[in-house]
Amino acid sequence: MKPIRKAVFPVAGLGTRFLPATKSVPKEMLPLIDKPLIQYAVDEAKAAGIEEFIFITSSGKSALENYFSSMPALEQSLADKGKVDILDALQASALPGGSACFIRQDQPLGLGHAVSLARNAVGDAPFAVILPDDVIWANTPALAQMVDCAAHTDRHMIATQAVAEESLSSYGVVDIARSAGAVQKLRGLVEKPAAGTAPSRYGIVGRYVLQPSVFDRLDELTPGAGGEIQLTDAIAADLGSVGVDGYAFDGRRFDCGSVRGYLEATVAFAQDRPELDGVFDTPSGLLHKVA
Repeated sequence: MKPIRKAVFPVAGLGTRFLPATKSVPKEMLPLIDKPLIQYAVDEAKAAGIEEFIFITSSGKSALENYFSSMPALEQSLADKGKVDILDALQASALPGGSACFIRQDQPLGLGHAVSLARNAVGDAPFAVILPDDVIWANTPALAQMVDCAAHTDRHMIATQAVAEESLSSYGVVDIARSAGAVQKLRGLVEKPAAGTAPSRYGIVGRYVLQPSVFDRLDELTPGAGGEIQLTDAIAADLGSVGVDGYAFDGRRFDCGSVRGYLEATVAFAQDRPELDGVFDTPSGLLHKVA
């Protein structure tokens, strides 16, 4: 398979579960400790060898483009003051010139529609899709695990994770023919199955390595679940030709598109930082006590 050098980041969502904060701050710019969610996604892509970054945005998301630009005046000020650690972190957040492009999704027509807008930027090569809402904590970054495995095949590959049965109706769910280690040979995919009808306990998580044929399948789709163009449906349409593998990655996923998942990630990532050790060793109900 051709090397995977491009990744698509669908970041056009409105972030309604985080209102009113997201009235002025894109959801992807919400900080997880001291980095925004989008930075974790980009860092994961870089670790997998990605060199070109394609962001599918919407109105009001200019902060994303600004974030990945260099800031010479600020960098010079930090250098003059000897704040080397902060300067290094700031410079690491910028993307090399020409490596990022931003494409506007004017209508909220679903994840599949968002990915379809990247067709010209991706071209005729396999590519990755990363959903920044899904922050994955892993010794080897999840996308790097997938890219290493996908290097030996020309099939679509989607990240999967075991999900509680009562939550399966909120996921795309895979129908597994057989498994070999982390790789699952799939015979089907179902988007948000009705309770009690899911074909397995494995839900689709926001990491994909896709062949360019998926763009043709997306062009052929009509709206599916929720009245949107579903990426899962396009991938499923290639089962009989290209083929699809699931990949049960090694790591812990946090759903940072929900308030609960975002808070869980904040606690977990803070506890992993030595300089923040003990921050959460506070009495229950402390915030309600009057000084």
